[in-house]
Formats: sequence, C-alpha cells, structure tokens
Amino acid sequence: MSKMKVRVKTLENFKGLLPAYESVGASGLDVRAQLSQALVIQPGDRAMVPTGISVEIPLGFEIQVRPRSGWAAKKGISVINSPGTIDADYRGEIKVALINLGTEAVEVLDQDRVAQLVLTPVIQLEWDQVEQLEETARGAGGFGSTGFKGASPQ
Repeated sequence: MSKMKVRVKTLENFKGLLPAYESVGASGLDVRAQLSQALVIQPGDRAMVPTGISVEIPLGFEIQVRPRSGWAAKKGISVINSPGTIDADYRGEIKVALINLGTEAVEVLDQDRVAQLVLTPVIQLEWDQVEQLEETARGAGGFGSTGFKGASPQ
C-alpha cells in the first residue's frame, strides 16, 4: 500500500489523537470531534463538528469526508454532503457537517470518531464543447431507466 505525506496543523481546540487508520486495510482515517461540551443532534437536525486540524493537501488531490458506516447504520448519522470535499487550496479548520437521519437524538461527545477522511486523486477536466455527443443504447434515459426493481412510485 502506498503512502503520501500530508502536512497537518493542530489548532487551539485540538487535543487527543490525530486522525488515524483503525485497521491495516482501512482507506479512511477516523477523525475525532473536538468539543468543549457534548453536542446533541435531534432527528432531522444538522451540526458542524470541529476537528481541530487544518491540512495542506498536495495539488492534484482532495480529502473526502465520509460517514462512518457503523454510526450511519446504527444511529442514522451521516455527512450531509457525502462525500464532503476538502480542496487542496483550503487551509481552514476541517469541520464535519453531520445530519441525524435517525428517529432518536444522538449525543456527540468530545473525541468521538465522527467521520472518515479519504485522500483521493483529482483530475480536473477541460470542456470540449461540441454540437453532438456520441449515441449510446441508454441515450437520455435518467433515473430508473436501467431497470430499477424497487417499489413502484405511488
């Protein structure tokens, strides 16, 4: 597995451990909440959770902020704009935008692991404006056009 050094700065509100991989094969680093007091997220509510770190991501990469699968499955906690994007030129504090999609309030405590951070390569596109696009079998078929077999819309 290859590794890349990314510079990290701990901020005034940081304490505890830097984000870390929790297993040898993990693709995401678990990032922890840096809170002075517990935070309660009611069903349907959102919260910005500080992490106490800022980073210097190399050009050509981004860090994606993704939900933690166990918390999502058990409590309905997710990242609002999943995956969130931290651009290479951003130098502010990383904050995790959480949403409670569950049915009960969820308490976030200081040092709780609130999300995963994944370093990902980025390829910027250049537009090639044309009059016509190549035809495909799908064509302009949108949502459900490839055979979704779920419940019928009411």
